[in-house]
Amino acid sequence: MSPDGHATAVHGGGAHAAAAHAGHFDSAEQQRESASLGMWVFLVTELMFFGGLFLAYIVYRSAWPEAFGAASHHLDVRLGTFNTIVLIGSSLTMALAVRSAQLGRRQAVVIFLVLTMILGATFLGVKAYEYHHKAVEHLLPGHGFQFEGADPRHASMFFCLYFAMTGLHALHMIVGLGILTVMLIMGARGRFSAAYYNPIECSGLYWHFVDIIWIFLFPLLYLLERHG
Repeated sequence: MSPDGHATAVHGGGAHAAAAHAGHFDSAEQQRESASLGMWVFLVTELMFFGGLFLAYIVYRSAWPEAFGAASHHLDVRLGTFNTIVLIGSSLTMALAVRSAQLGRRQAVVIFLVLTMILGATFLGVKAYEYHHKAVEHLLPGHGFQFEGADPRHASMFFCLYFAMTGLHALHMIVGLGILTVMLIMGARGRFSAAYYNPIECSGLYWHFVDIIWIFLFPLLYLLERHG
């Protein structure tokens, strides 16, 4: 093929094929598998990070169940339930965004990513309101902490873990919104197709991971001893 003919193929109908994988990968499939493996390894390290906090919670919860149960009743289970529904909805819209990218539906990608970001921002807004409410009630661990229960010292430990675990989760949500902003720009520019959708697929894995973490946080923090 002549140089001119080759250039036409690359910039014309073969544009997606040329963009399907970077030069240091043998194929688009190898690049996709490598990207997915890298994301899964990253998520495993994140799971270990959160696992340390979950382990600390279990240990202290076992040591002082009454104090943790009393402190848990100061959380608004209605807001926690609402945020759980919001995140489940965001997982659905994120999955639809990934599927739309695989099918090359640019407009659908943009719509579903925007919906996912709105739901994520809603979650953070509710969480900010909860934090503010705890500050008003003087339930922030530290010098000004006030708890009317029988064991304020260990109730303070509950709120230390509450703010550490939900704060770390919220930080991951903020990072996720930043990532989705980049995906939104790429999707609006028509960068995704059946041949190239690695970035949004890996972004979806990250978003689903953050949602799953909340699925565990919600019952541990909000539903503790609610049966009583």
